[in-house]
Amino acid sequence: MRMDRELLRHDEGMIAELERDLRYISWIIKQKGRVILKDYSITPPQFVALQWLVEKGDLTIGELSNKMFLACSTTTDLIDRMEKKELVIRVRDPKDRRVVRIHLLEKGEKIIEEVVQKRREYLQEVLTDFSEDDVVKLKKHLSRLHQDMSEK
Repeated sequence: MRMDRELLRHDEGMIAELERDLRYISWIIKQKGRVILKDYSITPPQFVALQWLVEKGDLTIGELSNKMFLACSTTTDLIDRMEKKELVIRVRDPKDRRVVRIHLLEKGEKIIEEVVQKRREYLQEVLTDFSEDDVVKLKKHLSRLHQDMSEK
C-alpha cells in the first residue's frame, strides 16, 4: 500500500488524469441532474438548498448561505421563491424566537426524493457493465477519497 502511495505521489501525469476524470464525472452528473430537474419546477440552486435541508434539517438563512457559498441576500431571495412554490416555510426557533429557520415542506421533500431516485437510476444504468466487485471497490475508494479530502 505504501509503495502505491509513493508511486502516485511521484506520477504527476496519473494525478493530472485522475483530477480530470473526477472533474468530468462531476460535470456529467451535474448536467444529468439539470436534465432531470427540467421535469420539476425548481432551479439547480433551489435543488441544492433542498438537499441541504434534507441532510441537516432546519437551517437559518446564514447557515444555508454558508453551506451553499452564497451571500445571505441571495439565499433570502432563493428562499422567498421557494416559499412561494410551497417547498419550504420560515419558522421561529422554539428555543429562541429571534431565530428564524427554514423548514422543508412535504412538497419539497417529495421533489428531492424523486430527483435523487432518478439520479440513482441513471447511475445504476451507467454501472450495468461493472461487476459487483468493481462497484464495491469503487464505492470503497470514493468513500475513502471523500473522507481524506474532508479532513484536509
